[in-house]
Amino acid sequence: MALNVKEKDCHTGTLKNIQKENNLPVIALVGMPNSGKTTLFNTLTGSNFKTSNYPGATVEYSIGKLINKYHFPAYVMDSPGIISLNPSSPDEDVTIDGIFKHPKFGMPDVVIVSCDATQLSRQLFLVKQVIDAGFKAIVALTMNDLLDKKELAVNTSELSGILKTPVIKINSTTKLGIDELIKYSQELYFSDDSRDFKSSIHKPAIPTIEDVARLYDYTEATERKVIVHKNSKPDLDEINKKSFHSLSRTPDKNSIKLDKVFLHPLWGIIIFIISMGVIFTSIFWIAQPMMDLIDAGFSNLSALVSDSLPADTWYNSLITNGIINGFGSVMIFVPQIVILFILLGLLEDTGYLARAAMLIDKPLSKFGLNGRSFIPMLSGYACAIPAMMAARTISNRRERFLTIMVIPLMSCSARLPVYAMLLAFVVPPDKPWIAGLGLGALYLFSLISGAVTAGIISKFKKTEEKSTFMLELPPYRVPVFRHIFKNTYYKALVYVKQAGPIIILFSLLLWALTYFPNVDPVIPPEKTAGMTDEQISRVIESERLNTSYASMVGKNVFEPVLKPLGWDWRIGVSLISAFAAREIFVSAMAITFNITESEDNEDNFQQSILSSMKEARSPDGTKPLFTTASTIALIIYFMFAMQCLSTVAVARKETGSWKIPLLQIGIYTVMAYVLAFVTYRGLNLLGVQ
Repeated sequence: MALNVKEKDCHTGTLKNIQKENNLPVIALVGMPNSGKTTLFNTLTGSNFKTSNYPGATVEYSIGKLINKYHFPAYVMDSPGIISLNPSSPDEDVTIDGIFKHPKFGMPDVVIVSCDATQLSRQLFLVKQVIDAGFKAIVALTMNDLLDKKELAVNTSELSGILKTPVIKINSTTKLGIDELIKYSQELYFSDDSRDFKSSIHKPAIPTIEDVARLYDYTEATERKVIVHKNSKPDLDEINKKSFHSLSRTPDKNSIKLDKVFLHPLWGIIIFIISMGVIFTSIFWIAQPMMDLIDAGFSNLSALVSDSLPADTWYNSLITNGIINGFGSVMIFVPQIVILFILLGLLEDTGYLARAAMLIDKPLSKFGLNGRSFIPMLSGYACAIPAMMAARTISNRRERFLTIMVIPLMSCSARLPVYAMLLAFVVPPDKPWIAGLGLGALYLFSLISGAVTAGIISKFKKTEEKSTFMLELPPYRVPVFRHIFKNTYYKALVYVKQAGPIIILFSLLLWALTYFPNVDPVIPPEKTAGMTDEQISRVIESERLNTSYASMVGKNVFEPVLKPLGWDWRIGVSLISAFAAREIFVSAMAITFNITESEDNEDNFQQSILSSMKEARSPDGTKPLFTTASTIALIIYFMFAMQCLSTVAVARKETGSWKIPLLQIGIYTVMAYVLAFVTYRGLNLLGVQ
């Protein structure tokens, strides 16, 4: 008998159907945030999920099969990090429901508790609760290399004897202890009481203050017994009596020195701003050579296909303008997205991003948020969807909803192609560093605008519910580049897989709207007298576009609304197309502005779109359509407008109603329009055209 289960695909993060056989054991991984749990999951299943140095990275069940080399057919279930078995946030509810009453898997057969050896007494709180609840538990000790640097070690035999459960030192990178971990999992699963032990499993009661105090006394006493100096004599009591205050919880000297700088209330913020500036400047100048190669590749492909097909036919236009140029206009920005993920991954792996959350807690508290909100907001730079899900770690309901409310204001990676194109138009091509600084300013401004918006909203709805912010700061580490590159690869792959089909679909739809109904427009001979074949072709294409369905709708519906901003119907059609996915705006612009390669192929696609923007005229034909003022206004619009249907759906799911997503659409659309109008008119008054 088999049962259908939804499993998150290890490579794409999407859901797929799997079959769960009733006789296949289930191993659940639990642990506190940043305890190495997800890294262990990746090792056991061969997956490549993101490993983060802050809470909230894992926000749903992740299920995979134990890889074949361990010769133990079993499912492995990962879930969000928890502090205890008494939940205080929706994030913890996910984990606790997963191990006590998973809707498909039921209770796990074995529970592996990932335990950070450098925070042993705190970690043992959860370990003791899991054991006392009746689970067959194994303790997997992680971060042992960091404890080694302090000349300390955990006496696993002593700890195992106290807990009465196996304790194993592991290292997921070197595979130390993994085989032993699987061996003990098998032994526990096949033990004599494997069939009836689940009946005795129970959720712990909500502890009193006295219960918590007693449990912490127990864990601290246990730590004193089991953590020893390396190469010391076995007189544990004497050793720990003299040195307890310098044991596992004491930060290393280097971390203390670095935190004095990075957590400084002034210099820390300055370093953060500079770091972001360097990152976003690098996105432009490092990525440019790779973008040029991709650009040239798609341009050559488009020219080759166009030359091999009959000229001036609908299917020639469909393939070259609708499909190749549409998809190429997004693929060209993949290098920038890759570089963004790599650089943010470096900051994350070193332990710096957790410091940034701690650093910004005080400023955010002025706006009704706290440092825990910073993590989802920063995640919003990549994508608003996982960012909203990461907000589950915020136990305060008001702050969680407020964070979800402002996450769409964070400039996600889908906006990056739009920013890159528009900044390339405004900034001289020989000064890419200015575009980089501009991009960094946009991302920083999006964070500030999100905080200010949260502050304004919080004034209208007050609450008596108190909020706290606690965060375990990971030690500073040398980043594991292999993990960063793997993570970046899969993120870029997900981006292409998710964006590609949507882009092609909307590119085809938009091409049809701009190509029909006047397929063969009649041009008076006197109008084309003396023109080359290429010039005549452009006149025909222009006439076809001006008499298309898109033109009819755009001129009658969009243009009156957009004219005060200096835009025309073509920009309006592109903006509506971008509602499905922001990155479609670039390909939509390519279609609505009828961008093609020149015969001599001197211009690649990127240069072609910039050239077409420079040549485009306003609706009355008296001045350029794209000016510095109108382009900056367009950037401002994209900063605030909530043009993402997927984000709307996730906001509905995470808040449980349509109230917040509808408020987001209404408020941010009006805000985007008003700010774009003020920007455009303000720059005009200052003499900027």
